[in-house]
Amino acid sequence: MMDRKKLKRLISHKCKPITDRPDLSPAAVLIPLFKKNGETHILLTKRTNKVKHHKGQICFPGGAFHSEDLNLMSTALRETEEEIGLEIGAVEVLGELDHMATVSNFRVSPYVGIIPYPYPFKLNSFEVERLIELPLEYLLKESQLKEASFTYEGQSLVNLYLDYHGDIIWGATARILQNFMEVLS
Repeated sequence: MMDRKKLKRLISHKCKPITDRPDLSPAAVLIPLFKKNGETHILLTKRTNKVKHHKGQICFPGGAFHSEDLNLMSTALRETEEEIGLEIGAVEVLGELDHMATVSNFRVSPYVGIIPYPYPFKLNSFEVERLIELPLEYLLKESQLKEASFTYEGQSLVNLYLDYHGDIIWGATARILQNFMEVLS
């Protein structure tokens, strides 16, 4: 894994919040990084078809801001614990990336954090179908983010996507990955 201090410094760039869209609901996600077999990986989730938003999509653990959350970082950590059983205290948050708008009208604040691995994840079976371990090297080396047309709730959208062994990562998640790659380069 890249040196923690260097990674933290790279991520500490001033994130670009979205302030001109009062119609967007605040939400936050965690971009969990871990080392496996000497390589840095990003942990993603495949959502179930039971959830209200983003059914069956590949995404980061996270969700909507609740009034009891102290801030959006605590939203990301709370949601991560609820979805995959990763204890809040086990995450070392390094910083925040640029905010992203979703087609489902959320303003997402992404937080990058280092997590322990292996870890006894406990998936919330209502929200998470399975975990996906995306090697960072695959993302950086292959530059596989492409544009394509997607249909979401009856509307056609052109969006970024990444095909990782048949899992299609698109939309805000792909844009967050692109922002992360830009920060690292």
